[in-house]
Amino acid sequence: MDRPLEIAFHNLQSSESVEAEIRRQVERLETRYGQLNGCRVSVEALHQQHQTGNLYEVHVTLSVPGRELAVSKEPHHAKERYAHPDVHTTVRDAFKAIEKQLAGLRDRRHGASLGGAAGGPLAGRVALIEPGADHGFLIDNSGTQLYFHRDSVTNGRFETMRRGDLVHYVPDTTDTGPVAVKVRLATADT
Repeated sequence: MDRPLEIAFHNLQSSESVEAEIRRQVERLETRYGQLNGCRVSVEALHQQHQTGNLYEVHVTLSVPGRELAVSKEPHHAKERYAHPDVHTTVRDAFKAIEKQLAGLRDRRHGASLGGAAGGPLAGRVALIEPGADHGFLIDNSGTQLYFHRDSVTNGRFETMRRGDLVHYVPDTTDTGPVAVKVRLATADT
């Protein structure tokens, strides 16, 4: 990182174990994604509850080239989710959420670098085509499932596609989630 990690505690004493957990999480993100310019983490005690446990809110702001990503995580319905909510759990949840944002940003940038308005062609496999249906689902290398319609198949025939077939596709995102457009059977490319 270009700037040193910033950690702040509000309404609670600083904790070496929490700081160590935050540093581990940031190091993991740096290892997996690189190109982090800076990171600020704020840990705040919301209430002092002696019977049900204290609730904590964790704010993570990551600076990456060209933008900042931010997440605020507080254990909603903490008594229902955890028997004893603690700050370490909330820290891990916040870093899971920011990692999802980083993965999405990386995927969008990777797709854009391949060319095309919605990104370039990627490889995946047919995960499901229900008999008699006019659509199916692909699964990409990261395990994300993408919907595709029979009209998206640009070579070969939709009816001959089978589970496990290797395909190339152009990813896109709609209001209902990720979709694959311009699906091309890889076996027909050769």
